This record gives sequence, C-alpha cells and structure tokens, in this order.
Amino acid sequence: MIEVLANDRLGKKIKVKCLPSDSIGDLKKIISLQIGTPYDKLILKKGNSVYKDHISLDDYEVHDGFNFELYYG
Repeated sequence: MIEVLANDRLGKKIKVKCLPSDSIGDLKKIISLQIGTPYDKLILKKGNSVYKDHISLDDYEVHDGFNFELYYG
C-alpha cells in the first residue's frame, strides 16, 4: 500500500491509502468519498499534466508520499 496526498489549495489536504495497481479513476472515487464531491467532478494534476482515469498509478510512477493537485471541474 502507498499513501498519496491530494491538495486542493483551499485548505483541504486529503491523505489516501491505495495500491500501485489502482487506476487514477479508483483514486478519485476514494477521494470523492472522503470529501463528498462526485468523482467525475475531480481533476488530478501535477505541474501541467492532467492524470487520465484509466491509467494506473504504477504506470504514472506514483510513489509513496506523492502529492497531487486537486481541482474541481
């Protein structure tokens, strides 16, 4: 299991435990349960890149302690 953080820069920092084999879509569903926002309204970014729902965390080389930028769309 790895632990990743999602920061929306509005005061919410969400810690999520997940597996490296989970997809970005699975991660969004876990985050949406914690913050009460529908998962299809969440956008995960890092720098200029937007993470696609169907690709796994392992494929994106997301490691333990990784920080995502969380946006609402």
